[in-house]
Amino acid sequence: MGLADDGEESVEEQVTLSTGQTVTLPLSTDVTMMSVVFSAALDPVRALLPSCLSPVRVGRKRAAVTFLFVRYHSVDDGSLEPYDEFGVLIPATRPSSRATPILSRLPGGVGGYVHSLPVTTEPSRALGDEVWGYPKVVGDIELTESGQRRRIRVAIDGEQFITLEIDQPPEFDFSVSATTESYTVLDGTVIREPLSFDGELGMRLPSKRASYTLGDWGSLKTFDIGERALIRCYGRGTFVVHPGKPIHSE
Repeated sequence: MGLADDGEESVEEQVTLSTGQTVTLPLSTDVTMMSVVFSAALDPVRALLPSCLSPVRVGRKRAAVTFLFVRYHSVDDGSLEPYDEFGVLIPATRPSSRATPILSRLPGGVGGYVHSLPVTTEPSRALGDEVWGYPKVVGDIELTESGQRRRIRVAIDGEQFITLEIDQPPEFDFSVSATTESYTVLDGTVIREPLSFDGELGMRLPSKRASYTLGDWGSLKTFDIGERALIRCYGRGTFVVHPGKPIHSE
C-alpha cells in the first residue's frame, strides 16, 4: 500500500484507512512548521539506522538530529481533520545514491530516517503507519506562543517526551520549491518517501535561540544531543508526501 516501483511517476491512488477515511496519494497538505537541527553522538545515531543508510555528519564523531513540529491545517482537501505532529528525524543518505545530503537540499533538515513521530489524532496515526510505515503514536502536543518564542511540549502515555523552545525568525526570508525524502520501514522493507515543499521559509544558522528538555519516554537521552542549534527554520506552504519506493529495488 503506497509503494511505487523505481522509475515510475507517482499516479493518483486512493487508500482507505482502518479508521474509515479515504485519502488520495500523493498526499497534499497545507502546513506551518518549525524545525531545529542539533548535533548528536555519531555511534548511537548510526546504530539506529538500517544498514542501507548513513547518517549525515556534522563533525568527526557527530551526526545531525532534527526536531520538527508540523501543524497540518488541511489534509487532502479535508479528508482528515487538522492535526499536529512532532518528529525526531535522523538526516541520512544512501551511500549508493547520487542525491546530495538532505541538509543541503531542504533548509532545516526536514528529511531523513524517521525515529519517532507523535501525532494528535488516531486517523493521522493510521495514515502514517498504514501507508508509509511512519512510527506514529498518538500523544499530547501543546504549542504555546509568547512573542517570537514558541514552546512545544510533547507527552506520550502521560510521560514527557520532550519540551522544545525555539525563537521563530521574525519574517520569511525567501520562497522555496524544494524536494527531499524520508526513510521508514514498512512490512520489513526499507522504503523512501519523496517529499516536496512549496512555500516560504525563514532560517537562521548556528545560535542558542533554541533549547530542549528531554523526558524519559524513548531513547533520546542516549544521543548526547548538543546544546547549540545548527539550523532553525520556520515555514508555511504546501507539503506533499508521495508513495513510497522500496530501496532494495533501486
